Amino acid sequence: MGSTRALLNWRSLRWKIALLAATACCGIALTVGLLVHHSTYKRSMNDGAARAYTALDTALSAESGSGTDGVVHTPEEMPADLVRMVRDHGSGALYDERNQYSPQMWAGRRMPDGQLAALSVDMTPDQLSRRALDRHMWKYSLAALAVIVPLSALAAELPNRRLRRVARTARRIASGDLAARTEVDGRAGDEITEISATVDSMADSLQDRLRSEQRFTADVAHELRTPLMGLVTSAELLPESEATDLVRDRVRVLRTLVEDLLEIARLDAGVEHADLRPVALPDVVRDSLARTGLDARLTAGAEPAMVETDPRRLDRILANLIVNAHRHGAGPVEITVEGTTVVVRDHGSGFPDSLLAEGPQRFRTGAAERGRGHGLGLTVASGQAQVIGASLLFSNATATATATATAGDGSGSGSGGAVATLRLPRAG
Repeated sequence: MGSTRALLNWRSLRWKIALLAATACCGIALTVGLLVHHSTYKRSMNDGAARAYTALDTALSAESGSGTDGVVHTPEEMPADLVRMVRDHGSGALYDERNQYSPQMWAGRRMPDGQLAALSVDMTPDQLSRRALDRHMWKYSLAALAVIVPLSALAAELPNRRLRRVARTARRIASGDLAARTEVDGRAGDEITEISATVDSMADSLQDRLRSEQRFTADVAHELRTPLMGLVTSAELLPESEATDLVRDRVRVLRTLVEDLLEIARLDAGVEHADLRPVALPDVVRDSLARTGLDARLTAGAEPAMVETDPRRLDRILANLIVNAHRHGAGPVEITVEGTTVVVRDHGSGFPDSLLAEGPQRFRTGAAERGRGHGLGLTVASGQAQVIGASLLFSNATATATATATAGDGSGSGSGGAVATLRLPRAG
């Protein structure tokens, strides 16, 4: 279906090249046709005039007194233009096509006694020959055009196919597949090869930079983990006080941040693998909500669905969604389990449009206050959803458009609340 649509797309390069070839052929055919027509017409006129002069001279040399050899002496029987031409120049030839079905070529002379003599020859065969030549030129030009246009379209298909492959590769890179390459064949050595090589080079550069950033994130998280464990232990040994509670709270936030960074580093590296098994979805959701210690209105369907998933990773996803709804939204928070779908909704101002469009952004919450979050919660949830083969969608309650796991934490300018929809594969 897609190939048919591409074939019928009149804006494609294939048809533009075919149109250019057709235009060039039409221009050449028109130019050659006009030149041939003009040359043939001029030659026909010259030959006709020569035949008329020859016939007139022959008739005059053999003319008898009765004038019955086809020679006209009366000016009224001659074309007016021929009469003026002969009187002014002594002789002349004129093509007379007043009767389009029987054109005549007239030749006239002024006799020594001042009398005019003229004779006409039939030009119908010449006219028919010229018309037949014009028809043949048009016919064969159209036949050549009918052959050249499809051949041009076919010839344009090869570069068009190569350009489409470059476009597909660019779209895959834009969607996050930095391993996509066009696999350039350097033998062509044309502009398309140069474009393909540039796209591959761009993908290599992006992949190297991304890997460098991933290594940096993982290294930072690992380096922070050891002193953090000492900080956690030291905080637990502090005497109970208001200052101690504040220190322990900040240490917990820092520990959560480091753990999230380590998890994102593992997800980026692609080393995470799911341990899938059948579980009852309502039970997992109920247990995850209980572990968060947060209030939410849970509604489950009459028939509990069995899903094929990794309970630990699913718990991680649900916990992040619930915490995000409380932190950035407004109550009440509602959790609905219907079949294999879990919907987490708050009644705040909704996800910001930029996050719905751009996807999860690390250390970007969309909140007015930077300290309310690190923008990692939904990033982790999205990554874990991909690991367990689930679909995570984000939208606002009043919006009709949704975005796949491309939304980040935070609240925005929408209304009606933020909605996170998690769809899991059914068991079996």
